[in-house]
Amino acid sequence: MALFNLLLSWISHALVFLLVLGFIAFLCYCLYIKHIHDKYDHIPGPPRNSFLLGHSPSFLKVMKEGGNVHDTFLGWVEIYGPVCRVNALHYVLLLVACPEATKEVLMSPKYPKDKFLYKRLFYLFDERFLGNGLVTAQDHELWYKQRRIMDPAFSSLYLRGLMGTFNERAEKLMTKLTEMADDKTEANMLHLVNCVTLDVIAKVAFGVDLDLLHNSSPFPEAIETCLKGMVYYIRDSLFKYKPKNWPFIKDVRKACRLLRTTGAKWIQERKTAMKNGDEVPKDILTQIMKTAGKEGNMSKEDEEFMLDNFVTFFIAGQETTANQLAFCIMELGRHPDILQKAKKEVDDVIGMKQDISYDDLGKLVYLSQVLKETLRIYPTAPGTSRDIPEDIVIDGIHIPAGITIFFSSYVCGRMDRFFKDPLKFDPDRFHPDAPKPYYCYYPFALGPRSCLGQNFAQMEAKVVMAKLLQRFDFSLLPGQSFEVLDCGTLRPKGGVVCSIKHRDYKQEVDQQ
Repeated sequence: MALFNLLLSWISHALVFLLVLGFIAFLCYCLYIKHIHDKYDHIPGPPRNSFLLGHSPSFLKVMKEGGNVHDTFLGWVEIYGPVCRVNALHYVLLLVACPEATKEVLMSPKYPKDKFLYKRLFYLFDERFLGNGLVTAQDHELWYKQRRIMDPAFSSLYLRGLMGTFNERAEKLMTKLTEMADDKTEANMLHLVNCVTLDVIAKVAFGVDLDLLHNSSPFPEAIETCLKGMVYYIRDSLFKYKPKNWPFIKDVRKACRLLRTTGAKWIQERKTAMKNGDEVPKDILTQIMKTAGKEGNMSKEDEEFMLDNFVTFFIAGQETTANQLAFCIMELGRHPDILQKAKKEVDDVIGMKQDISYDDLGKLVYLSQVLKETLRIYPTAPGTSRDIPEDIVIDGIHIPAGITIFFSSYVCGRMDRFFKDPLKFDPDRFHPDAPKPYYCYYPFALGPRSCLGQNFAQMEAKVVMAKLLQRFDFSLLPGQSFEVLDCGTLRPKGGVVCSIKHRDYKQEVDQQ
């Protein structure tokens, strides 16, 4: 009995000690947060929701209601100015809508990518996601080595060679739309263009035929699950500790594993082909394998490194282009005059021919303006962030080192300071003779870390849109939402549901 009482006494003292220790640790953390507040509170910003959580409750409220957090950012910048402070626990983020600072920071390699954000993209709920690939690599030398090896797969010479695949996959969509027009079936354009862009990246990057317009595949759902998980993982630090979220987190981990195990399978098949001396395409997968540099004797780390880039290209090469196409179709459906002007250009340049050439794309000037204007209002990758390792002055405000800056193309694109009547869809803003936006339009980021695949994406988008305008009339069905859904990337919330009809050229001529 005495031994039991002694043990009970020891446990009681241990618990008291742990509680005191926990209280001291919490107090120290609160003092550290107070230090952070004192260091950065001279920078304008909205009132914090709470001392500890900062502005996090505002983000979570917007997410819970299905809103777009970038609209919140836009509102704050319009109220508090082009340098706006945001707090979350002990982290401080600056929203910056100042072209001079955008130029200074994004155009220089001395400002590394945001450690907090890109560490959260390395693993997604403890499952390796983008790892240390091109998008997430923070070390400049490591990134530069990868970029140098990948560049040939995105050269103009290589991209010219992709026109056959772009045309072929876009034709599959036209065939599907023909069937829907004949059957008078409603078309969810976001879903359809998602199938096409995923088909394209699978074929031209990894040599795989998915044919998602006719076959089912787990990839679209896996990508969507990963992106949704990414948003919660980045914006809600406590998300993974809430038991009600554990089933969803399990699904996210499963989706990550699916992408990486599929990549491992495709890489192994390519390695076997190389080893057997078979001819292999000079595609992104080949470039990924060259990055490792040890096709015959790769370590586990080398294999993970290749899978990082596999997942990076598989997601980045599909999701944003599909969303841009859907937003473009949505805006053309809302603006019949712009739609007719775009159709006339396609008729003049392409005529009735089925295969669009690389040279044809350069002649589709107005369609390029339409696609650029789409990305101004709806930048599907809405922004990028950088760490500031040294003191800097922005718009007359002293910014101490150690802070993260978020540059939002979404915010800048919707400010009347940079674009007159910013919510008006006006492709003439990007007319060849119009003044160029000065560091306030950057849907593919800027500088050395700008998107490697931007020319690839715009070529693909042009081919799909040109064929659509050439063959079909489409109109938006009434009653659908035109709101923006924030899933890490931005997409049309309503899916862009259209009625599709074959173009009646005879009627068009009669009307003219």
